[in-house]
Amino acid sequence: MTTSIRNITIIAHVDHGKTTLIDNLMKQSGSFRENEIVDERLMDSGELEKERGITILAKPASINWKDSRINIIDTPGHRDFAAEVERVLSMADGALLLIDSAEGVMPQTKFVLAKALKQGLKPIVVINKLDKADQRADEVLNETFDLFVSLDANEEQLDFPVIYASGRSGWASKEIDGPRDNLNPLLDLVIEHVKPAEFDKSKPFAMLSTLLYADSFLGRSLVGRISQGTAKANQQIKAINLDGEKVDEGRLTKIFRYEGTKKVPIEVGEAGDIVVIAGLEKANVADTICDTELDTPIQATPIDPPTISIKITVNSSPLAGTEGKKLTSTQIRERLVQEAQNNVGISFSENENKDSFEISGRGELMLEILLTQMRREGFEMTVSPPKVLFQKNEKGEKLEPIEEITMDLDEEFSSKVIDSMNKRKGKLIDLKDTGKNKKRLIFHAPTRGLMGYTSRFLTLTKGTGVINRIFHSYGKFEGDMEGRRNGALISMEQGKAVAFAIYNLQARGEMFVTHNDPVYSGMIVGLSPKPGDMIINVMKGKKLTNMRTQGTDENVVLTPVRKMSIAEQLSMLNSDEALEITPNSCRLRKAVLDPHERKKLSKLSEAS
Repeated sequence: MTTSIRNITIIAHVDHGKTTLIDNLMKQSGSFRENEIVDERLMDSGELEKERGITILAKPASINWKDSRINIIDTPGHRDFAAEVERVLSMADGALLLIDSAEGVMPQTKFVLAKALKQGLKPIVVINKLDKADQRADEVLNETFDLFVSLDANEEQLDFPVIYASGRSGWASKEIDGPRDNLNPLLDLVIEHVKPAEFDKSKPFAMLSTLLYADSFLGRSLVGRISQGTAKANQQIKAINLDGEKVDEGRLTKIFRYEGTKKVPIEVGEAGDIVVIAGLEKANVADTICDTELDTPIQATPIDPPTISIKITVNSSPLAGTEGKKLTSTQIRERLVQEAQNNVGISFSENENKDSFEISGRGELMLEILLTQMRREGFEMTVSPPKVLFQKNEKGEKLEPIEEITMDLDEEFSSKVIDSMNKRKGKLIDLKDTGKNKKRLIFHAPTRGLMGYTSRFLTLTKGTGVINRIFHSYGKFEGDMEGRRNGALISMEQGKAVAFAIYNLQARGEMFVTHNDPVYSGMIVGLSPKPGDMIINVMKGKKLTNMRTQGTDENVVLTPVRKMSIAEQLSMLNSDEALEITPNSCRLRKAVLDPHERKKLSKLSEAS
C-alpha cells in the first residue's frame, strides 16, 4: 500500500498556471463523474482566491493513476504567503517546478526552488503555457539550468527531467514539438521519477502537523503526512512542540484522506499518506502529533520572521457603527487571535489594556487580504500606517528588510523607473535586454520605500510593466527616507459633501470624496499638491438669490474619484494619520480628529 503513494507539490511563480494544470490533471485522471459540474480553478476555493485569481492557502488533493495514488499539494505563488510553501515542502517526496514559457524564471521560482533543493527534493521541470505566441522554451530551459547551478543543486538534482505542457489546453509532451494529446506523459513521469519515501509501519504513530484548518463541524483540523506507524480512529494521541514539551492530549476522533478535492473519512491512516485529523484543540502547525509513548519531536523548518506590522484598534470615528456589525475590541481581538492560529505567517500581540492589537506579516498583500476578509465579515476598525520591523546585528547596528525587485518593462519607460527607484534608495543590480524592445531590471531596495509602489510603477509604465518583489535579506539601515510630500485636505465639519463645494475646491488638489459622501471633522477628503495640511469646507452650498447672471448657472462637473486598494491607502498614510475600514468604505483620517488637539500635540512633539 505505502509503496504506491507519491506526494508531490507544485511550485511556481504567481500566475504561471499551477491551479489550472491541477484542474486538468484531475479531470483527465477520472477524479470526477462524467455528469459532475466542476468549477474552473477548482483548488482556489476561497472567495478572495477566486476573485483575484491567486492561491492564498496551500491545499492538498489526490489523483489515482494506474496502481498509485498521487497526493498533489497546490501552493501559493505570491511571496507574502511563503510561510505556507516552506511547510508544505516537508510533506512532499517530489516537486513539479512550473515555469511560464514566455516569462521564464521569476523571483518566486528562485525562492521556492532554493527551499525545495535544500530539503533534498529532485524537481521535475514543467515548461508551461507552450501555446503562447511569444514562447521561448529553449531559452527558458537554459535559464532554469543556470538557476539550479546558482542555487548549488547537487548532480542528481541537476539531472532533472523536463516536460513541455499547456495546463489550459490539457496536454504534456517530452518534446517541444511532440504529440499534444493529453497529460498522461506528465503523470507517467511523476510515477517514474518520484520515488515514494520509505516509512516504518511497525513503529508508534507520528506525524508533523503542516497545515491547519478551522472546521465549524469538526473543530481544529490538522493536515500532515504520517511519517511512521498507523493512525486509527479513537486512539489516544498527544501533541508535542519542537522542544519536546507536551502541548495537548486527546482522542483521535476523525481521520480523513483526500479523494480528489473531497475529504473522505477512513478508519486507518498509513505511513506516507497525507491525512486530516481532528480531536486536538491546542495543537498547532509544526507540532508533532504522535502516540502517547513517544517523546521525540519531528524536526520542522523554522518560518522566516515577519517584516511589516500594523496596529488595529476599534473604529473611533463619528460614523462608527453605521455600516458594520462587529465593532468591539473583544470581537476584533477574537478574530485576530483566530487568524494568528490558522495562519502561521502572521503574529499577534496586544497592549496591556487589550484595546490595541499589533499584527505582523510577511508583506502588504498578506495584511491587505486579512483586512479585506475582516471587512467582508462585518468588522469596523481603525488601522495605523504600516511599520517595518527592524533588527540589530551583533555589533548593535540597525538592520532593515531589503527586497529584491524584478521588473519587466518596455525600454522607453526604463529611465523613469530607475529614477523613481533611486528616490526609494534602490540599487540597480542587473539590467538585461529580453528582446522586442523590452528590459528586465533587478533592484535591491528597502521595504520602507516600496509600500504602495506597485501602483506608482504601473502609472510610470502606463499599465504595461510587470513587477515582482521578494524578501532578500536584512541589510544595513539606509537612513531617513522622504515621506509623502503632499499635504492633506481635511474636512472642517461633519455632514454630507456638496458638489458645488467640491467643484470649487478641485483646483486645490485631488479630491477623495464626491457629492453626498458622508464626511466628518478630521477626515482627509483630498491631497494638496503642496506640503502642509489645509482645513477645507466641502459642505458649502450655493447661495441662492433671485438675480440671474451669466456666471451663476455653470454646469458643475466633478472629476471622478480614484478607486484605491487598501494597500495603496495604507502606503499614503503619514505617522499622524490612520485608515478607517468598514464593510462599505475606507476613509483616510487624522489619528486625532480635533484640530486644537492636533495643534497641541504637534507643539509638544516639536518641543521634545
